[in-house]
Amino acid sequence: MAYQRILLKLSGEVLHGPDKTGFHRATLTTFGREILETQHLGAQVAVLIGGGNLFRGASLTNDGYRRATGDHIGMLATIINGLALQDVLESLGGETRLVTSVRMDEVAEPYIRRRAIRHLEKGRIVVLAAGMGRPYFSTDTAAVQRALEIGAQVVFKGTRVDGVYDRDPEEHPDAKLYDAVSFNEAIAKDLRILDPTAFTLCRDNNLPVVVFNILKPGMLQAATRGENIGTLVNASGER
Repeated sequence: MAYQRILLKLSGEVLHGPDKTGFHRATLTTFGREILETQHLGAQVAVLIGGGNLFRGASLTNDGYRRATGDHIGMLATIINGLALQDVLESLGGETRLVTSVRMDEVAEPYIRRRAIRHLEKGRIVVLAAGMGRPYFSTDTAAVQRALEIGAQVVFKGTRVDGVYDRDPEEHPDAKLYDAVSFNEAIAKDLRILDPTAFTLCRDNNLPVVVFNILKPGMLQAATRGENIGTLVNASGER
């Protein structure tokens, strides 16, 4: 394997079913199988989950909510998604720990870095919820921060498209897919792979990011093996 410890960032939007609302058990089950098969390769797996399928904190300001309030609502949405993913993983035979940055002792453990690392070492899948536990920080930033803290070798960003494009491929069919791109090139071209704070953390700490289509079976395992899928973002801009 190319990577022994990974952090998978799952956006809330990919949890949608055909009705495009909430989360969909069959979709979660598909992701659960992919995660377990990746773990069976020998990788230690942490998953940080978003909440945009339920509530996107920043967008709630359009309805008149204060940003801090909206972000806290969004954090709670990620815990709901985390509980659903945990249930699916355990129904498939996985051993998990749901870890949150907002204390909710009845349903999850508080995030403690050394404890999270120990769970990974013991073969448990760590599901990280509630982002950073603070408003004004996105789940992208939380994913990179936690990856650095737990010693992950890579951040995998699972999306609905095949990687990083020069334009939105859902709006522009002729958009160009990048095989690899450097941090500096991505910033210069404003490719918006992650939010700016998260991306700066990756660049400053030389933490690579692989962006790929999580909806295609086998992609997570292929990325973990280091196969040439999706888009690799690193310092050199080369595979």
